[in-house]
Amino acid sequence: MCLRCYEFNRRSLLVGGGVAAASLSTGIAQARIRPQEMQSLIGPGYRPTERDEIGLWQQMARVEEEIAGSNLLIKDPEIIRYLQNLIGTVGGPAAKDMRIYLARIPDFNAVMFPSGFTIIFSGLLLRMRNEAQLSGVIAHESGHFLRRHMIRSWRDMRRKTDLFAIGAMVAGVAGGAAGVNTGDITQLAQLGTILSLLRYSRVMEAEADAMGVRLLAENGYPPIEMAYTWEQLIGELNASARHRRKRRDRRVGLFETHPSPESRMTDLRLSAREMTLPGRNYDSRRGRYLQAIGPIRKMLLDDQVKLNDPGASQYLIETLARDGWNGLLRFYEAEVWRLRNRQGDDLRAAQGYAIAVAYPDAPPEAWRWHGLSLMKAGRRAEARVALSRYLSMQPNAADAPFIRQMIS
Repeated sequence: MCLRCYEFNRRSLLVGGGVAAASLSTGIAQARIRPQEMQSLIGPGYRPTERDEIGLWQQMARVEEEIAGSNLLIKDPEIIRYLQNLIGTVGGPAAKDMRIYLARIPDFNAVMFPSGFTIIFSGLLLRMRNEAQLSGVIAHESGHFLRRHMIRSWRDMRRKTDLFAIGAMVAGVAGGAAGVNTGDITQLAQLGTILSLLRYSRVMEAEADAMGVRLLAENGYPPIEMAYTWEQLIGELNASARHRRKRRDRRVGLFETHPSPESRMTDLRLSAREMTLPGRNYDSRRGRYLQAIGPIRKMLLDDQVKLNDPGASQYLIETLARDGWNGLLRFYEAEVWRLRNRQGDDLRAAQGYAIAVAYPDAPPEAWRWHGLSLMKAGRRAEARVALSRYLSMQPNAADAPFIRQMIS
């Protein structure tokens, strides 16, 4: 939200200070800005007319070109069309000029660039429970564009930074966007670190939150979902810290001007209450959201669990399961403990796989690990049944010859 207000310091992605301006920081919250007070400062077809902003847009065009060709992007046409439709709905007056890209990075983040294009991280999609929550994030990012926050931050930075440093930063933005791939995300991390120099003030974040709530409510989504997103985020951070037996990281970090997440959540609740009209029907559109991300949800869960942050992953899975457990969630719950691999985790994982395969939508891997767990426990006949089921579902799996030999 930019989701430059949140940071997982524990991940290698955040080398050198953090990606795309994401930071949870503390401080006294700015007085809340009411959504009714927010008006867009730009309209359809907006193009800069002032020299410095024209130059910034030219640089951003180069950055967007590099990002559009990156191997890190998820280019599923249906999902991209779905995301583009969302930003077209909640993007405000300039929505038709906005573009959206989806990067395969298992982190909670999104960032709007000053020329109107947005990068969403795949970890954000995993954490959203419905379309309203995702639309709230997109509406917030659109608020930064509509209120011209980036150029205002850019001009403020120019007053405080020498021209050489600015030139190096702009060159680094384009360079950081180039040549990234799924196996090496250091350069995108560098891009995020560079963009973090253009940090938003508390007032700007408050404006974007207020604009986001307004855009959400005006398009028929329950505006309270923006506050729920922050509630889930805070819970995930706390769960991760508890599991690591540490206090939640409350360092100021990159964004000294940002309010605490708790203050922000409180303000969002108040704004949602103001924008909720009695008698109006609001729809979170959860079914449509799950249908849209269905083809990649398994990949999203797999990427998250392999971060090996059991506290965060378990909290996230349980949060998603508030809307109902299924075989996929149960399988990845078991995977959390298998990958943690502490004393007793193998038994806990085995129990999880047994629960997962009781669901009709259990993925093939659930039957595989269930069978191997049974084999390890000496229950060979049951293991053969489970592993045969796995082979029937995945006859061309890479380990199929090994599994066939095992059960024969």
